[in-house]
Amino acid sequence: MIAENLKEVLSGIPDHVKLVAVSKMNPVERVMEAYDAGQRIFGENKVQELLPKYEALPKDIEWHLIGHLQTNKVKFIAPFISMIHSVDSFRLLEEINKQAKKNNRVIDVLLQFHIADEETKYGFVMEEIREMVKEKSFYEMENVRISGVMGMASNTENSEQVRFEFIELANIFETLKSHFFKFNDDFKEISMGMSGDYQLAIEEGSTIVRVGSKIFK
Repeated sequence: MIAENLKEVLSGIPDHVKLVAVSKMNPVERVMEAYDAGQRIFGENKVQELLPKYEALPKDIEWHLIGHLQTNKVKFIAPFISMIHSVDSFRLLEEINKQAKKNNRVIDVLLQFHIADEETKYGFVMEEIREMVKEKSFYEMENVRISGVMGMASNTENSEQVRFEFIELANIFETLKSHFFKFNDDFKEISMGMSGDYQLAIEEGSTIVRVGSKIFK
């Protein structure tokens, strides 16, 4: 069933868009079903759930951390994490850089922006980025690769509101690209869209979608 679900989801995703299969709350056996069906990129929300899965599952899996990340947890995933979607503060970015350096790695990160109409979501606002790029230490970080932006739309049935929020994130990406990352070829990803709205997100420029329940239902 997971293989069929995965095939159906992939059939609606263009080649230039990456699928992160969100495996949170699914046991290793179910993640392995998706792996056996060809999926190699998986996303987890929590470090404590990710670590045992990393240990138990094949090592060619590309793990993405997509949930809120506390600075004191970075050291546990720095040795292997492929991408962190949820960088929502300069302090966290500095910690990722520090831990990546200890592991002689460069970690891909996305800057998370608060686009939803909900206080519970995390993320930067543009003014914080303007302040961050003034910091000398920002340009001295050699062990993080800022690869784009991430955002979560409001949890609502109103598809027009969701579309508006995706457009907002795409506009944020374009502003950052033209003002601060013009000569950075790595800055190219827009991570937005989940099981209920990833088609909308793709229409508005998403390059990475995070789909869980539609695959693991």
